[in-house]
Amino acid sequence: MHSISTDLGNECTLKQLESSAHQLVTMELIFLGTGTSQGVPMIAQPEGACDLQNLKNWRTRCSVHVVIDGYHVQVDAAPELRLQCIHNAIHKVDSFVLTHSHADHILGMDDLRRFCDLKGGQALPVYSSEDGLQRIAEIYPYAILDSPKVKGYPAFKLQRMPQRLELPGGWVESVSLPHGPMEVLGLVFTERSSRKKLVYYTDCKRVGPAARNLAAGADVVVLDGLRPEPHPSHMTVQEAVDTALALQAERSFITHMTYKIDHETVDASLPASISLAYDGLRLTI
Repeated sequence: MHSISTDLGNECTLKQLESSAHQLVTMELIFLGTGTSQGVPMIAQPEGACDLQNLKNWRTRCSVHVVIDGYHVQVDAAPELRLQCIHNAIHKVDSFVLTHSHADHILGMDDLRRFCDLKGGQALPVYSSEDGLQRIAEIYPYAILDSPKVKGYPAFKLQRMPQRLELPGGWVESVSLPHGPMEVLGLVFTERSSRKKLVYYTDCKRVGPAARNLAAGADVVVLDGLRPEPHPSHMTVQEAVDTALALQAERSFITHMTYKIDHETVDASLPASISLAYDGLRLTI
């Protein structure tokens, strides 16, 4: 650990300390899970698909953790959330956002109980669409409280996700994305201090004009890219690539992938600015 001398010749001013501390705070994106609803490998995994000797092809269900100026936002709660947090050293969640109510994104929410403990027994702010909030209340009626019933239990303060959510570390803007018969929340994070911008558009069939306008000028874009073949509610890898190129971010990543996508093979075929995400990937933006 570095020490700070109090000698006049080596004295570090408060302003210099604040400047150094500020430089250490950076926007961060952690991919906790990058797989589709069945995970990879799936039960009774078909032969001849992705190479399971490559750990980047082992994909838990989709979720990310975003840090903006030290404020921690968890997006979605996969069934493997507890293990995802342990493996990626996630020790703090300040707010939670549910993009939509499908099982692979909501069924890990009970494990958020630990973060209620770490917040001193406070309810965790939870944001979603009306459909998402209703589904949370149906699955977790015991957790819709101002504080946990007893220590170790979860408590969720449900709030409708606004178009612009102001947070201590910055703000999150939301837009509707089509996902089969339902709508999903597309999220755009902006860090207050750096003005860095992250786009997270998972589980969508296309990115329409409103979502593209909101994503303009992003530093990093994350897009749904399920598989090579068409799907009624998800983009294909090629559709994700075409969308990423149109958005012109410096870096783009594809997530929510099935076993049909082999990391090494597909990643090598992508344009230079686009990569496949993988579980445990950490980005400093």
